[in-house]
Amino acid sequence: MQTIILLVISNIFMTFAWYGHLKFKEAPLWQVILISWGIAFFEYCFQVPANRIGHGTFTAAQLKTIQEVITFTVFCIFSVTYLKEQLKWNYIVGFVFMIAAVFFVCKKW
Repeated sequence: MQTIILLVISNIFMTFAWYGHLKFKEAPLWQVILISWGIAFFEYCFQVPANRIGHGTFTAAQLKTIQEVITFTVFCIFSVTYLKEQLKWNYIVGFVFMIAAVFFVCKKW
């Protein structure tokens, strides 16, 4: 559970680093890059421990698959609440397929 919590926190920082600047298109690109790098530092402060703690309980492939689902979930919430973009049906279908991927990657066969 600790790994999942750290991955969620990491992805919140990552999403703001990668997409938060889209609301500030008037800001110079060099400033946006520096600010994004600063935010990404905190993303790494959670991502690296999440992977280190989780590896052993999960394989690297499982960690990556779980991280992608968390990324998509955080991004959907971010895009609707922060960017005020509409969540479309095809995004939901893609999300369902990603959840299926977690099932197939994480299930003991």
